[in-house]
Amino acid sequence: MPELLTSVIAVRKGEGAVALGNVLGSNIFNIPGILGVTVFVHPIVIPKEIANLDIWVLCASTLVPIAFARSGWTVSRREGGLFLLACLTYLGVLLA
Repeated sequence: MPELLTSVIAVRKGEGAVALGNVLGSNIFNIPGILGVTVFVHPIVIPKEIANLDIWVLCASTLVPIAFARSGWTVSRREGGLFLLACLTYLGVLLA
């Protein structure tokens, strides 16, 4: 939640780069840092079904910057809405 609040405030102040840096930096740290410390303390087993879905989602989301590079590195409201819809769909699949 702190990342969300920080990013929303940054965007409202016209600091889109700060919002993007906040989100990317948080994800770059959380995945290897927090997960690494967690599994160092207590190893976890990831069910095959979860790993299979998440690998495809990860690969697809990795391709997103290519679309931005082609559009002049801008994100429209429509694209933001598509991101939100994709996130909600992913959460729906996980919780179903």
